[in-house]
Amino acid sequence: MFGSTQRGANAYANIGVETGVIAASPHKLITMLLDGALVAIAMSQKYMKAGDIKNKGESITKAILIVDNGLRASLNKAVGGEIALNLDSLYEYMSRQLFTANLKNSPEILDEVHGLLEELRGAWEAIGPNGGASQPSTAGMAANQENQISYAKA
Repeated sequence: MFGSTQRGANAYANIGVETGVIAASPHKLITMLLDGALVAIAMSQKYMKAGDIKNKGESITKAILIVDNGLRASLNKAVGGEIALNLDSLYEYMSRQLFTANLKNSPEILDEVHGLLEELRGAWEAIGPNGGASQPSTAGMAANQENQISYAKA
């Protein structure tokens, strides 16, 4: 008669994300993409340590999709010039590294890409409307996502 708790929790989470995306400025959208990639990598690191191959692979795939279909696709190389071209090369490198980390089960490569994304996020926030005010921690975002996943599976 009623839907499952998982379906309700997923719908609630999706509404929150959709509302955030609709209301976000272009600058905030890039921040959200960076945050999403950071959380996906943090989760893949957790799954890698736990030996959870399925979830590790899904998390790394999610990070690759965010980098390629979000961050990289949002670049305007005609207007962005050399900076956009350099970012494109960096995003391509990150995607290859994430793929390699998945194949080789390498936490070191995940750490490298996570560090690169954190640096980009810091630089992006510094040029934003708030000038770097209050950046949430990746650990906090990962814990929040893990809680949502746990709740959704219940």
